[in-house]
Amino acid sequence: MPDPALTATTPVASDEITNIAAGAVAAPMHDLSVLGLFMNADMIVKSVMILLIFMSVWCWTIIISKRMTLKKLNRRADRFEDAFWSGEALDKLFQRVKKSPPDPLLATFTAGMEEWQAGVAAGIPKSESLQASLKQRVERAMSLAIGREMQMLERGMTFLATTGSTATFIGLFGTVWGIMNSFTAIAAMNNTSLAVVAPGIAEALFATATGLVAAIPAMVAYNVFSTSLARYGDRLYAFSSEFLAIMIRHLDAQEGGGGGVASAKSPKQVA
Repeated sequence: MPDPALTATTPVASDEITNIAAGAVAAPMHDLSVLGLFMNADMIVKSVMILLIFMSVWCWTIIISKRMTLKKLNRRADRFEDAFWSGEALDKLFQRVKKSPPDPLLATFTAGMEEWQAGVAAGIPKSESLQASLKQRVERAMSLAIGREMQMLERGMTFLATTGSTATFIGLFGTVWGIMNSFTAIAAMNNTSLAVVAPGIAEALFATATGLVAAIPAMVAYNVFSTSLARYGDRLYAFSSEFLAIMIRHLDAQEGGGGGVASAKSPKQVA
């Protein structure tokens, strides 16, 4: 016959097993979605991810703005250079472009023309020293204008470079912090089950992923825009050299006095 004691305890053990199973089923599953990983993360890890998200959004703002700006500037530069080489007198072109919206190439041309006008206001200099001084002033004015314009165009590039070089390490800091918390949870619960530490590790690794999402586009954009800006800067300096060459040819063509700025012609007219 079965032992009465065992028979009496069997329902209790069965109830306990049933309760444990029911509790396991009723226990909520950890949310491993992107939003869930962010909301359940430690405060430090969450702060790291918020910082990285902000850096990523700001980088994309700079990327979109720079792309649109450079595309517009190159298109306007093409139109201006067509007008510059069309044979139109430079003084008439100067009066026309002064009414146009600000543009680096137009600013460079305007700076050179203004310095030229100031230098020939009393007539074309006759001595070689005065002509050399005028050339230097025009060249310096255009170089300063290019420097100012390029400095404005390069705004935001430092942030792209900083994000590209540091976002990964910022995300890694959040990962290290999250893994430390996961191991602390192992020690506190005295349980080495992967289910105990998996959510924390997933949240920590999500910080690294966020850092990569911010760093990779920033670094690629920095390299692309650095090349594009360098090419545009070379275009401005090439135009400055062409303008200076036109001015030199104009000075060499003068015989004595006369010939103010109004007689300064474009390359096709003085060549």
